[in-house]
Amino acid sequence: MVHACNVRDPNSVNALFESVRGQFKRLDVLINNAGIAHKNLPVERLPYPVWKEVIETNLDGMFLVTQGALAIMKRGGTIVNNLSIAANRVFAGSAAYNASKHGALGLTNTLREELRPKGIRVIGLLPGATDTDIWKTLWPEAPRSKMMSPATVAQAVVSAILLPPDAIVENLEILPTSGAL
Repeated sequence: MVHACNVRDPNSVNALFESVRGQFKRLDVLINNAGIAHKNLPVERLPYPVWKEVIETNLDGMFLVTQGALAIMKRGGTIVNNLSIAANRVFAGSAAYNASKHGALGLTNTLREELRPKGIRVIGLLPGATDTDIWKTLWPEAPRSKMMSPATVAQAVVSAILLPPDAIVENLEILPTSGAL
């Protein structure tokens, strides 16, 4: 099933899950992966509309999509929130991105405790530098050859999801072997 969705728009998210419910009886895995960044700018030069767009996409979007998914997710389901290593570290010039990811970590930790009794696992994914298009915005000259591939991160996520029901990877931090960029 393919369905375009603006994660910042509650009506768009509702339409997505209306389509999902029309085709499926339950949702086993949700991966919150929508995210944007902004140009490297100090706080005093970061335009408020840019701040707002990043927060609405990276944090509000995660909240809205998770809320929609929980209506059809049952015991045994798994939610993976792609947080970035920026969820527990800070990078100068990335205030909105850092704030959105720190907030998303708080939401992830809250969800984990709320959903644990319902048998739904919640995994916080904290990948380090991964060779994706987000670098075109964050740092266009970044040394992408030192980064992990998206396939490497995906393999780790699949392994965490496939753990037996009596175990969970609560936070999956994956870093490139080359170290800091």
